[in-house]
Amino acid sequence: MGGPRGPNILITGTPGTGKTTLGQEAASRLGLTFLNVGVIAKENDFHDGYDDERQCHILDEDRVVDELDPQLIQGGCILDHHSCDYWPQRWFDLVLVLRANTDVLFDRLKLRAYSESKIQENVQCEIFQTILEEAQESYSAEIVQELTSNTPEEMEANLERIETWCQAWKAQNMPA
Repeated sequence: MGGPRGPNILITGTPGTGKTTLGQEAASRLGLTFLNVGVIAKENDFHDGYDDERQCHILDEDRVVDELDPQLIQGGCILDHHSCDYWPQRWFDLVLVLRANTDVLFDRLKLRAYSESKIQENVQCEIFQTILEEAQESYSAEIVQELTSNTPEEMEANLERIETWCQAWKAQNMPA
């Protein structure tokens, strides 16, 4: 759970739902530390091989957890990753699952030059609510929230919700 530096928030969801944009902006507005698991894994070579079919590296979850644990114990972090079922429950005060309409998601992934099969796999993941179900199975229901992320207006509304939530968390958990 959050520590002396503030709450810890996980932002998760299918690739292309806006996790990084939301996380970076929220961290900037709230003075929290933004942690992008993909960037951290790449910078530290926390990979356990390469998946040719999905055209991506395989994350070495244990090494990432070991690396991030001290920082998350201190609190005040926003963690961005498309999967959520292997992060320790004790890390997070809030888990946000971003969702997007499949046509919006398709267009965003196409702009990233994802292969057709990778786009279809991610769109199906969104249709079947795979990440939302992972979050609901991995964390207590009271900390998991589903947010829609299709438009800039929804992104701004999501930022305002996070700000309001953080203010309430700080009022309950931080010394005056």
